[in-house]
Amino acid sequence: MEYNFSQIEKTAQDKWKDKNVYKVNNDTSKPKYYVLDMFPYPSGAGLHVGHPLGYIFSDIYARYKRMKGFNVLHPMGFDAFGLPAEQYAIQTGQHPEKTTKDNIETYIKQLQKIGFCYDWSRQVTTCEPAYYKHTQWIFLKLYNSIYCYKNQCAYDISVLIKHFEEHGNHNNTAYTTSDVPEFSAEDWKGYTALEKQAILMEYRLAYQKESFVNWCPALGTVLANDEIVNGVSERGGHPVEKKKMSQWFLRITAYAERLLQGLDTLDWSESMKDMQRNWIGKSIGAMVSFPLKNHNEKVEVFTTRVDTIFGVSFLVIAPEHDLVNQITTPEFIGAVEDYKKVCASKSDIERQAEKQVTGQFTGAYVLHPFTQTEVPVYIADYVLAGYGTGAVMAVPSGDQRDYLFAKKFDLRIIPILDAQQNIEHEADATKEGKYINSDFINGMNYKEATATLIQKLEEKKLGYGKVNFRMRDAGYSRQRYWGEPFPIYYDKDGIIHTVAEDKLPVTLPQVESYKPTGTGESPLATATEWVTQNGEGTRMETDTMPGYAGSSWYFLALHGSE
Repeated sequence: MEYNFSQIEKTAQDKWKDKNVYKVNNDTSKPKYYVLDMFPYPSGAGLHVGHPLGYIFSDIYARYKRMKGFNVLHPMGFDAFGLPAEQYAIQTGQHPEKTTKDNIETYIKQLQKIGFCYDWSRQVTTCEPAYYKHTQWIFLKLYNSIYCYKNQCAYDISVLIKHFEEHGNHNNTAYTTSDVPEFSAEDWKGYTALEKQAILMEYRLAYQKESFVNWCPALGTVLANDEIVNGVSERGGHPVEKKKMSQWFLRITAYAERLLQGLDTLDWSESMKDMQRNWIGKSIGAMVSFPLKNHNEKVEVFTTRVDTIFGVSFLVIAPEHDLVNQITTPEFIGAVEDYKKVCASKSDIERQAEKQVTGQFTGAYVLHPFTQTEVPVYIADYVLAGYGTGAVMAVPSGDQRDYLFAKKFDLRIIPILDAQQNIEHEADATKEGKYINSDFINGMNYKEATATLIQKLEEKKLGYGKVNFRMRDAGYSRQRYWGEPFPIYYDKDGIIHTVAEDKLPVTLPQVESYKPTGTGESPLATATEWVTQNGEGTRMETDTMPGYAGSSWYFLALHGSE
């Protein structure tokens, strides 16, 4: 007898649907279990093989736990905002709202035909205003919060404002990565609204600043590192370049230590934990200031090997470093600009993986903080503006990358430890032995030399001990139409205002064109009535949130919905 799977499965699935077999109640005496899939992007005309490939395994496990007596929550939804959905709409010449809705209907039919045990009553679609109302609410909470590194928790920004009103920023324990100048309570009261806004922006968990980002002219938007493959956009294979733009960020670096400590409490494999530890990248070292010759500026460097400071024979700064244009001497301007263009065409990953030694002298010199020796300043692609301070002190005798650079540009290689071997042929990164050619730390060991140097730097006000992390704050702006609008607007003086919580959600307007503008502005900038909806010369924020804004929170919406 032939097995008519089409009819048998349809009959079974109809019964499951009629009886709400997989609908889950919150109140139950059974133990709870939550099986969550990563939602698909509705960015194609239907599912591809990769979708069921992953969903089959989670479905099997959900069924297993249900048969073991658990009350299993196994929902499904759609990660519907962002670049993939928008690009599909542009490619098909349709509005992203229509293509997204049509694709979701197709996805649901296909997923139901496969027979997965989803509770469809809890379906979440991230592009629905009822959902992204909560995304906007979360953004407002982050914008109006600061992180106290002493108590390791967040507080409302009003706590910080009160501290400034009473004490200035003396004994302030709010986390920031900037060197905010000292000010008194009287100073604070005398600042303008714009000056106060600029200071508070250095502490907010959601903040705005100018930064170098991955800009894709063809797509007309900023891309995250994981949206770039081999130096081009994952979507479409378009060139990506570095561009300085005003962007919103999330200050995730404030939580670096908590993230690191929290890994010890997770039931994960050690290899997975090590990947996370490497991404967080905790380093214990020192900040060192190298005064620029004939300038009032200093080049700030973070190093984990301050003990090697007497082996420094040159400095390397990122091609995008803020000081490059200021310090480059006239005879090197052309060569520096040419080199910067070459670096702008490469991704950060490409630059760090580059094996060929390249660089360009700026014509500038810094003064060694202890010996006052003139040290030449180069730019090179292996130094990134977004990592550390965007500058490194180069010690060719102790670092192979610096060694190869010194050989290429005929720079000094200074031995600094009596245990270093064969530095005529390669660098030796040893910490063993006693220091030589190192002034007042000669004869010391590594531990003693490090402590002595940090103390001396602090005495000279040219440095201090510091803990640094590799992880960077998360970029939160996209120059796209199809994304959550920010609940932010600006008055005619540039003061930032937040949309009241009871006015959320701020919904997307209809626009004549949702294609990239090519100017760096979002297509929302062309929706004049929407942009000026608050009146009196105000302007809505026209960037939108990234796709991960919605996908970061849907596990909560599904768990808490009925």
